[in-house]
Amino acid sequence: MLKAYFDLTKFGIVCFVLFTGGACYLLGQNTSEQIKTSHFFTFLAALYFLSAGSFSLNQFQEGEIDKKMPRTQGRPIPSGIFTKAQVMIFSLILLSLGLWLSWLTDIWVLVYGLATVLLYNGFYTMFWKKYWAFGAVPGALPGAMPVLLGYAAHGIAYSRESVYLFVLMFLWQMPHFWALALRYKDDYSLASIPVLPAVLGERRTLYHMGLYVFAYSAWAVASPWFISVWVGYLLVILPFTCKVVYEFWLFQKDQSKRNWLSFFLWTTFSVLVFVIIPVFDRWGELVFNRL
Repeated sequence: MLKAYFDLTKFGIVCFVLFTGGACYLLGQNTSEQIKTSHFFTFLAALYFLSAGSFSLNQFQEGEIDKKMPRTQGRPIPSGIFTKAQVMIFSLILLSLGLWLSWLTDIWVLVYGLATVLLYNGFYTMFWKKYWAFGAVPGALPGAMPVLLGYAAHGIAYSRESVYLFVLMFLWQMPHFWALALRYKDDYSLASIPVLPAVLGERRTLYHMGLYVFAYSAWAVASPWFISVWVGYLLVILPFTCKVVYEFWLFQKDQSKRNWLSFFLWTTFSVLVFVIIPVFDRWGELVFNRL
């Protein structure tokens, strides 16, 4: 049952959301002020329940689709562990807790939290994903929202820094998702989901992936113009951007696409590094001086 709960709420992705949202909370925090522990953990709890509830609701919405795809047939609804009614009730409870805790954190967290659920469970799940080959592009908007939520916890609706990181998270998602879509193209076809590889073919998909890989890499290198970091930050991110580009080159060159996982993981690892390094840069000197 515990495994079923983790599968239902997509625990691995929730951890990623908590990591990025928590990092952006620290970036939005004034370093001259002490971090309020209760406020920080209230925000993380809000983010957890919102994410878990949204992913659970997504599985309620896509229960019939999941039955058709070999990759998802073991999920709690297709496998019969939970009924759709149980998942619906559970999702509403999680989302209600998330929205309540969001309101306790800051009104902007509530606004952005509602927007995230509407974009993901409304527009993306019900329309973009089902009817549009490029649905992953606007579908990346809710995926980048943890950045704005982290800053919003301090009442910051937007800033140059938060918008920069939001765009970084947005650009990262397309090559990341399309690598997965190439790997499971047949599954998506069985469920009549018009992902890019199934509609335009592998070659055109790789072309679009390449555009986003280079845009993502260039945007990462441009970070010192948007984030207050020391110049050594470039020495950290340059190897990662080069590695991502190199992994994509290997990926598109491999006819069998067996090394898709390496590219998939390196893109994920890189975006985590690009988000966490500014946190160390911002808070590292302060912590060191206090020690």
